Amino acid sequence: MTEYTIVIEDAGTNFAAYVIGLDGVITTGKTVDEIIENMREAIPFHLEGMRLSGNQFLQPMPIVKTIQVAP
Repeated sequence: MTEYTIVIEDAGTNFAAYVIGLDGVITTGKTVDEIIENMREAIPFHLEGMRLSGNQFLQPMPIVKTIQVAP
């Protein structure tokens, strides 16, 4: 199993998400749970497409930090 970091944003009428370190993988859904399920399907599909087209990819190794900034 490989772990991927996804960012889920409130898009107003639904949610949208993308994968940090894996360009081109995005999804939308009505709930966070739906987003997570969509990503579980989208990531392997995307990786297989990359393999079939001969593209190599690195293991995702993002550094994600939360910082505080005064308003």
